[in-house]
Amino acid sequence: MRIFEVFKNQKNLEKGHVALKYRDTVVTYEDLSMYVDKYAAYFQSIGVKKGDKIAISSPNCPEFVYTYLGASKAGAIVVPLNMMLTLQEIGYILKESGTSTIVIHPEVLQRIDRSTLPSLNVKNVVVLDEDFKSSVLKQGEVMDVDVSSADICTYLYTSGTTGNPKGAMLTHDNLISDVIALDEASDLGPSDNFLCVLPMFHSFSWTVNVLLALYLGSTITIKDSFMPKDIYTTLVNEGITVFCGVPSMFAVLVRMAKKGELKTLKLGISGGAPLPLEVHRRFEEIFGYQIIEGYGLSEASPVALLNPLEPDAVRKVGSVGIPLPGVQAKVVDDNDMELPPEEVGELVIKGPIVMAGYHNLPEETAKTLRNGWLHTGDLAKQDEDGYFYIVDRLKDMIIVGGYNVYPREVEEVIYQHPAVQDVAVVGIGDKLKGEDVKAFIVLKEGYELTKHELQKFLQGRLATYKIPKIYEFVPQLPKTPTGKVMKKLLR
Repeated sequence: MRIFEVFKNQKNLEKGHVALKYRDTVVTYEDLSMYVDKYAAYFQSIGVKKGDKIAISSPNCPEFVYTYLGASKAGAIVVPLNMMLTLQEIGYILKESGTSTIVIHPEVLQRIDRSTLPSLNVKNVVVLDEDFKSSVLKQGEVMDVDVSSADICTYLYTSGTTGNPKGAMLTHDNLISDVIALDEASDLGPSDNFLCVLPMFHSFSWTVNVLLALYLGSTITIKDSFMPKDIYTTLVNEGITVFCGVPSMFAVLVRMAKKGELKTLKLGISGGAPLPLEVHRRFEEIFGYQIIEGYGLSEASPVALLNPLEPDAVRKVGSVGIPLPGVQAKVVDDNDMELPPEEVGELVIKGPIVMAGYHNLPEETAKTLRNGWLHTGDLAKQDEDGYFYIVDRLKDMIIVGGYNVYPREVEEVIYQHPAVQDVAVVGIGDKLKGEDVKAFIVLKEGYELTKHELQKFLQGRLATYKIPKIYEFVPQLPKTPTGKVMKKLLR
């Protein structure tokens, strides 16, 4: 299956079944099929050939879906762009990927100087304005293109925390395999309504909120930004059954929620970053069931591990679950030897969801995919029951006087203090110990806290060498659009 065929199940749905809801727009599955064909035909009309690269810079909207699936049907490779990128960063990705066409939403265009667009060195600049939407509907039939499920479908550029971003090359098979595995692990279907507020340019949102929902014949309620009151109202009034979010979103919602209000919501899935245990506890206290936590990365399409979704299954708070059907995972040491349960090492993954490699980076590809396993760069451990726990990023680990300190462990304990709303822990250079631990703290509104009060709180809860020596109280933490703390900036 190719991703533009992902909604083929719509033939079995009642006529008029809703695929997308966005503001006042309602798109049926019949409409969606038509739009995908029209967009594919448009791209062919401007000279797009199989293997050409089409970049998308747009907030969540139906046109993002049409563009992505239409470009794929035309045989193009899609390059989703993070909307927060600067023009310089966009320019790097377009050049590295060899992009010839960029599709830009008017909201994005307002933020950049149109006179700089020629500097992006692309052949076609397509603006998703009303004139374009009108012209695309006048397109004729789409020409068949020999697109194989083994062909590269998309380049997903990693965040570039250790240098320039790398383009993870995913095939149609990679993405569809992840969708099918998620379907096998769940009991969702056409009656479900997914709230899509995570940005579609991010792999977690695109695979789970869009491709999985379309594969199931579900409805996708699209939001283009996370405005807490609006999102909460939507959850209460719009019949939402599935909400995929990042920890910061769940943290906001549990502060707003009241028992009994979210009557239709039956599944909350958290990804993108570790979910604080305190948020987990509060959510279960209010709603009576757990947030389902999972694990993924762009190089794995992205979901690889997930706590079981079946109602009577064992779910473990703090765990990212077990491998999806068809996926293998293990924890290895520095020599790639598998470690026994409870020992910390690098998490590696194998299966049909694993990328083909990094674009134009054969050495990096060989290193990351060595011995047939995707080396994630994440430190993890596995318990006796086969459930995995992410300890930290391999590159985030702090070494204090020869002792390993995992920032997430420290963050979890600090998060338990009633005055703390958010926290990030990083390592900073120390001439004597090599590194020392520093904590950035965001306090809850109306609360006060001193360094000495917090240190006293941590005594007895953490080993002495794990307790931060330096504290900085800040109004907020720098985060990516998907809720990951930008620790590179903090360092």
